[in-house]
Amino acid sequence: MKTVQVCVIGASGYSGIELIKILKRHPGVSIGRLFANTSAGKRLDEVVPVFGKIVDADLELFSPEKIRSSDLVYIALPSGEALKLVPQILAEGKRVIDLGGDFRLKDAALYERYYKRPHTAPEALQSAVFGLPEWFTDEIRSAAFVSNPGCYPTSAILPLAPLIKEGVIDPDSIAVSSLSGVSGAGKSASADMSFTEINESVRAYKVGHHQHIPEIRSIIEIISGYKTQLTFVPHLIPINRGIYTSMYTTLKGSAAEMDVYNAFEKYYKDAPFVRYSGTAVPEIKNVVQTNCIDIGYKIFPETKQLVVFSALDNLIKGAAGQAVQNMNIMFGFNETEGLF
Repeated sequence: MKTVQVCVIGASGYSGIELIKILKRHPGVSIGRLFANTSAGKRLDEVVPVFGKIVDADLELFSPEKIRSSDLVYIALPSGEALKLVPQILAEGKRVIDLGGDFRLKDAALYERYYKRPHTAPEALQSAVFGLPEWFTDEIRSAAFVSNPGCYPTSAILPLAPLIKEGVIDPDSIAVSSLSGVSGAGKSASADMSFTEINESVRAYKVGHHQHIPEIRSIIEIISGYKTQLTFVPHLIPINRGIYTSMYTTLKGSAAEMDVYNAFEKYYKDAPFVRYSGTAVPEIKNVVQTNCIDIGYKIFPETKQLVVFSALDNLIKGAAGQAVQNMNIMFGFNETEGLF
């Protein structure tokens, strides 16, 4: 097996930590330099003690010359940070996987509207491949630059795309309600993310203007070929990790339960990390610490309503695990390498 040397920018954040854990057990990977901002100058195991006697590395400030021996650079930073980094890394001839949101939307104006900043890397934006392995394998395989999907979009796109593409559900009126653990907000401290604010409570946030709304809608439309009217409301719940998404839709024409199952079977039969269980309702506890998404559904025949449920780990299938899945495809490894 060949060896791919990787660097990680944002190594001390939640997604970066999960990424290093997975890469450490990957037989085809050599972990190179690790980069951080506020933690630069410290040892990784000083900042993240779980890596004591497991990963012997210092955290450094990033500069382009430090990645010249690497084959792949991961960026695991908050949105906005990758805008200046990606062009520099691509200019060094390195392949890139960005876990942030800066390059998921092809429309720079749409990015500015939802992310509240101008897009300053339009050339890199147009070259980015959306890294949803179950739908864009061929593009990912040859890509120099992959933009990893968001955790919420992964939880909604994977269940909805085959149903819309196969004409099973009406694409004109879909409601998506997602519940997320606190780690989805990242590691930066803020008062409204403190224990006393989150514990024993549930709250919706960014209602009507969440940055993942256009990502969900645009990717479903690319996959299915249908324009989609979709409402998305995210909620914060007092657990560390995991996303639970409920999607409320209407069956189209004479579509029935077998058509729902057949749509998932058609597109995900050979997808190693998509588990569709028919009418069994998924649970977060069954996907935590895995790269799997569990999908289930319930049909109400009297109204032709279909409710689809999904569960995934926001830090793995929603971030680091999916990023490694993309790397495996890019470098010719088995898609599951390091993830089972």
